[in-house]
Amino acid sequence: MIPYLPLKEINAQYQQQTDEALRRVTERGWYIMGEECAAFEKEYAAYTGTRHCIGCGNGYDALWLILNGYKQIGKLSDGDKILVPANTFIASVLAITHNNLQPVFVDPSPVSYLAGEKEMLAAVGDDTKAVLLVHLYGQDSYGDTLASVCRERGILIIEDNAQAHGALHNNQRTGSLGNAAAHSFYPGKNLGAMGDGGAITTDDTELAETIYTLHNYGSREKYHHIHCGVNSRLDEFQAAVLRIKLQNLDKDNNQRRSAARELIAGINNPLVTSPYISDYHSHVFHIFPLITPLRDKLRQHLATAGIETQIHYPVPPHKQQCYRAYSHLHLPIAEQLAQQELSLPCHPLLSNEEIDRIVTAVNSFTGE
Repeated sequence: MIPYLPLKEINAQYQQQTDEALRRVTERGWYIMGEECAAFEKEYAAYTGTRHCIGCGNGYDALWLILNGYKQIGKLSDGDKILVPANTFIASVLAITHNNLQPVFVDPSPVSYLAGEKEMLAAVGDDTKAVLLVHLYGQDSYGDTLASVCRERGILIIEDNAQAHGALHNNQRTGSLGNAAAHSFYPGKNLGAMGDGGAITTDDTELAETIYTLHNYGSREKYHHIHCGVNSRLDEFQAAVLRIKLQNLDKDNNQRRSAARELIAGINNPLVTSPYISDYHSHVFHIFPLITPLRDKLRQHLATAGIETQIHYPVPPHKQQCYRAYSHLHLPIAEQLAQQELSLPCHPLLSNEEIDRIVTAVNSFTGE
């Protein structure tokens, strides 16, 4: 079986270094908000090209903290409308509604599968207060015209960079493009911890200081609480692991790009559509999606050939039971993707032989 993501083997590459990191943390006897987290925050801020990085518990918390931080400093208020892609993971939307803000779902492009610059510009209204750009699959969804319009109208641009660590827009890292960005270090991400983890990056010092307070119970000084905050802190061991993996992130992303190039070049089946890629240099291929109306049959065909696949995402947020108030919406591209998207293995350890097997299996699919 070719696994979708051989996480055990990926992490095994770092065994000696992670053993040393665990020993270092345990010998210090300081497990939260210590030297490892401070060092990772400095290194990841430098990597993304931002002034500030605040580690937190996970990617959802990173989004929640950004939005709540903006509420605390008066740049967002209850009921404000936030544009968000209709085909994102539900965490993007939960962070909005859990802050008593209103999501406005934007249907993605049928070509790139992103709700990017063109789609967001068309959806911007007089009452839009923020745009949540999701760099889905590892591809930049930012646009300079959108940024200009948002600056003119005082609209915040928030990046959901959970799937795009190291991606580029005109040679600038995602995570540094908008007003603030949320990052997830869930184990399966391009930069993955060995447990949950997340971070916020921004150049906004007021926002960064507010989020730093919010993520530690709203406190800067022990037992003195400025805000009604939460407990969402990146622990020392996860920070140490991320510091190790950050050193290889660009190399790993290049290996993903190489695998994706071979998959796209090799797949030639009229029953499936592979993703349109405008620039391989900027994409980090967290997910490699195929689109086909025969998804379930293709998935079974690939499983029979010994190839594991995943689906991202079978139910769009506006059709989830928890968001039944939005179920009347018809967002045709998001709904089509939910029915037709199938993700192939595409990771740094994928061998040429495995790529050939995947290509052969996809090309041999007849729909029967």
